[in-house]
Amino acid sequence: MNVTRKKSLFLKICVLLAVLCAPIFADSSYTVKKSETLYSISRRYELTVAELRTANNLSEDDVIKAGQKLIIPTANISNAAALSATQAESVQTASSTAKNAECYTVQKGDTLYSIARRHDMQLYDLLAINNLSADSVIKVGQVVKVNAKSAVRSQQSSVATGAQTTVTGDSSLLWPVENPHVVYIKGKVSGVELSAQNDEPVKSIRAGTVMYTGMYRGYGNIVFVESKTGLIYAYSWLGSVSVKKGDYVVCGDTVGTAGKNASGNPRLTFMVFQNGMPIDPAKAPRG
Repeated sequence: MNVTRKKSLFLKICVLLAVLCAPIFADSSYTVKKSETLYSISRRYELTVAELRTANNLSEDDVIKAGQKLIIPTANISNAAALSATQAESVQTASSTAKNAECYTVQKGDTLYSIARRHDMQLYDLLAINNLSADSVIKVGQVVKVNAKSAVRSQQSSVATGAQTTVTGDSSLLWPVENPHVVYIKGKVSGVELSAQNDEPVKSIRAGTVMYTGMYRGYGNIVFVESKTGLIYAYSWLGSVSVKKGDYVVCGDTVGTAGKNASGNPRLTFMVFQNGMPIDPAKAPRG
């Protein structure tokens, strides 16, 4: 009996700790408190302000108030990259999904995020086929194009499974750190992991404007740099950041220092996005 009581007490303690220590990232909604701003809330949840605006159908002129309920979207670095690009460059080319599109009438409570999820679309695809900018606000009764049900079924049936293999890249190319071992990462977003020295400077490989700096959920300290052609260069898992939003950097400028991965080894994850779609970092323009 004594052992049983101990086990019961142990389980209760585990449950209590799980509740107390549950990450704030698991929340799907949030009630605004006095003096809070979208910026302060975005920092709390390690998201971009643009993601919060889009998830809650807010314009840049909207002001949040205490007691207001906000949707906290699931972190999606592809969406963050697409929404961090300038309005002129964020969505330039209509997605191929437009060929299999159908019309949807916006209902009360809808947001671009919720519509994209409901129709199994990426946010940048929804923006693209509707020629919407990153800061667009939708209204009840508005008609938008979405994936046709047949297209959704086709996408779901085409998902393949298989063993993951390690693919190494060309270390002789210009990378954010010197002489790295380059390993491609696969998952929801593709990019490369670069080995580095302790506190090694991380340098921009392409000139552009800093669009975002700060902690991003699942990627640590990150810097987005947008080139003149609209590509977003993402330097993540930085140990420190030495630039701020709005800065213009040229190739070779330091954006921060290399951080460490879960094993405690100096590492940098590097990604490049075009209209929210990740592209092969080795093929991205440099200089």
